[in-house]
Amino acid sequence: MKRILTIKQAAQLIEGLTEYRIRQMCKSGQLRCFRAGNKYLIAEEDLYETVFGRRTGEEDKI
Repeated sequence: MKRILTIKQAAQLIEGLTEYRIRQMCKSGQLRCFRAGNKYLIAEEDLYETVFGRRTGEEDKI
């Protein structure tokens, strides 16, 4: 089951990433998200893929 995050929750997960920056990434299309009313909602796996370049749970390939 996908975990859906608010901007505030997403910012708390990744140190150094502010709510403002996440909101800008959503607005620019850099981070996949959807809107519910006036809130941006982000799938946790999309956040990790955008920030780290891979899905959570994937092992680094050497």
